[in-house]
Amino acid sequence: MAFEERASAPVRIESFRADRPEVVGPEVPHKPFPIYLSGAVQHGFGRGGKDLGCPTANLPDESIASMTSVTDTGVYYGYAQVSREKGGNIVLPEEEGKVLPMVMSLGLNPFYNNKSLTAEIHIMHNFKSDFYGHSMKAIVLGYIRPELNYTSREALIEDIETDKRVAVRSLTRQAYDDYRLDPYFDLNGSHPRL
Repeated sequence: MAFEERASAPVRIESFRADRPEVVGPEVPHKPFPIYLSGAVQHGFGRGGKDLGCPTANLPDESIASMTSVTDTGVYYGYAQVSREKGGNIVLPEEEGKVLPMVMSLGLNPFYNNKSLTAEIHIMHNFKSDFYGHSMKAIVLGYIRPELNYTSREALIEDIETDKRVAVRSLTRQAYDDYRLDPYFDLNGSHPRL
């Protein structure tokens, strides 16, 4: 089904949060995972950090085709790495170029009535500056939950915080943790290139 033809996202109700598992996915990633993504970080709507307290790195539309062809909209988890280089110069500190846990929203963000599909990655690290225009690589390893609509911004924020905890817990399993060392990433500490 094309994303434009999808039914509206269901509204999240209070019982949804109470019933959420702390760890999701099988003990070993199953198809279609892992999914490899890469692209230059682009500006989004500016809501992640400012409105929701969860800054995101947005991938260009063409970089998510490999994912949208095999998955549904929703929230996913895995690892991501941002290039320390921009314009031929190393501009980010070494710690910000490491492979880090991430949670990703793939969808239309119905709370905000978006009209186009976006892939927004929240890397679980407190970056000292933005990294727009930097190359980023991600490996998506599992699915957390479907895309939902919300009756309040506070309910959305609560679910985002839960998503982050579920992602971190799910990545502690050995078969998932091993992907931090996947050769897709730059493990030499220099900077990943696309």
